[in-house]
Amino acid sequence: MAENLLWKADLGNGKYRNPILFTDYSDPDVIRVEDTFYMTASSFNCVPGLPILVSKDLVNWEIKNYAVKELPFDTYNQPAYGKGIWAPSIRYHNNMFWIFVGMPDEGIFMTSTKDPLGEWSSLTCVWSGKGFIDPCPFWDDDGKAYIIHGYAKSRIGFNSKLGIFPMSMDGTICLGEDIIIFDGTITQPTIEGPKVYKREGYYYIFAPAGGVEDGWQTVLRSTHILGPYEEKIVMHQGSTNINGPHQGGLVDTPSHEEWFIHFQDKGVYGRIVHLQPVTWENHWPIIGVNPNEEGVGEPVLKYRKPSGCPDVMPTEPESSDYFSNGRLGLSWQWIGNVKEGFYSTSERPGHLRLFPINPTKKPNEILWNCANILTQKIPVPEFIMEVKMDVFGLEEGQKTGVIALGGKYAYLGIKKIKEELYLQYVMSKVIDGVLQEEVQWEKHLNVKDNEKIVWLQIQFYDTGECKFSISLDGEEDEVVTEYFSPEKAMWVGAKVGIFAIDEEVPGAKGYVDIEYVEFKK
Repeated sequence: MAENLLWKADLGNGKYRNPILFTDYSDPDVIRVEDTFYMTASSFNCVPGLPILVSKDLVNWEIKNYAVKELPFDTYNQPAYGKGIWAPSIRYHNNMFWIFVGMPDEGIFMTSTKDPLGEWSSLTCVWSGKGFIDPCPFWDDDGKAYIIHGYAKSRIGFNSKLGIFPMSMDGTICLGEDIIIFDGTITQPTIEGPKVYKREGYYYIFAPAGGVEDGWQTVLRSTHILGPYEEKIVMHQGSTNINGPHQGGLVDTPSHEEWFIHFQDKGVYGRIVHLQPVTWENHWPIIGVNPNEEGVGEPVLKYRKPSGCPDVMPTEPESSDYFSNGRLGLSWQWIGNVKEGFYSTSERPGHLRLFPINPTKKPNEILWNCANILTQKIPVPEFIMEVKMDVFGLEEGQKTGVIALGGKYAYLGIKKIKEELYLQYVMSKVIDGVLQEEVQWEKHLNVKDNEKIVWLQIQFYDTGECKFSISLDGEEDEVVTEYFSPEKAMWVGAKVGIFAIDEEVPGAKGYVDIEYVEFKK
């Protein structure tokens, strides 16, 4: 498997390179339980949500589960871009795994489990209200519990502050008023994403500041959970090309080395994940290497792997899917809540069957508003996503294809019109402030009546651009589009995916069968 990795962070010589994941796992948080590391990340409007990634050495990660199956509000039955699950915190307490998460339009929520690879509890609303984000639970050793959190200016009118609630020990409800414990307006603007730890008599809050593109990592410390807090910047970009290095989690290895996992904003590629060594001096952490006179570190590009961890085979979150085990691969996410009738992995064994429905129930609704787009994060700077599909089952007015979806989108689709198949290249376009679709060109597609097999491809380049193509024999491309740049979207990078849609909502029973989706260099 190691030879076929799209992105190999493990260099095989006792060292690793950053990023450890060239994938949009925004706002990562990490814990260790015995000899295993667990990481989760923001998932916004996509479901399933709250990915659970697992590692034995902090460098090689696999996706193993999701904590959330659906978002419990009708808002998310259609794509609610930029909303949903923001900046989670994962913790292990009282023999339970816990994730606390802020949904900026709904409140603070919690899910828990004894088995992180099994079923998680339904989301419990701990605090209801707009603008409360990035919650981190903390169970103190005096029998009290708290949630420390940030504020979303777009919902509550201010930011750059951190607040705290007292919380019930079972994590189900906040017990008192919100109190602001730190105001970073002057010295730590846009401070958010707090993660709380206790060490040698100090309470530490690790929190990013300065914004995702150009910011830094700040640490606050106090001898009391309510403050007052001292502040110190502990990591910045320095002389590296790793911009805005911040927002993540502190973790130790079984040999008690400490490390920090964080993201870097890479535009169309999203917020990719880095790993930094942590040392301590005068009860302050230094994250990264080459600290300046103030003890501010900078990120590493290459470094020795964490000690106290076993040697493992280099790996990465799986992208390709051959639908051989009767379920969707774990890298797939829909862009809204999944409804019955979106898909089947059992009706034709070894295939994914997509049903071309329109979940909005609106004729000719643009794809942007439909939840039944099955997407994956961009896994590496350059790659090809190839989809082999059987379009024999399409009915009148139905369309399937491959899509690159970001702040804008384009797709190469196959539509059935009057018993004939047509290839369409479609791009989104804002007209009079409204997002619309515009067909760039349409071509009649000559495929055999009883053998309607096609291969669709998206080829992504390290410029952030992509091209679409189709082959009728799996070898030579019949049509190749011009370059398209999907751009980054709200808080996330672009995605690639597949879809099936009924543009005319006639109640037909058509389908498309996907034999495989393969990601390759």
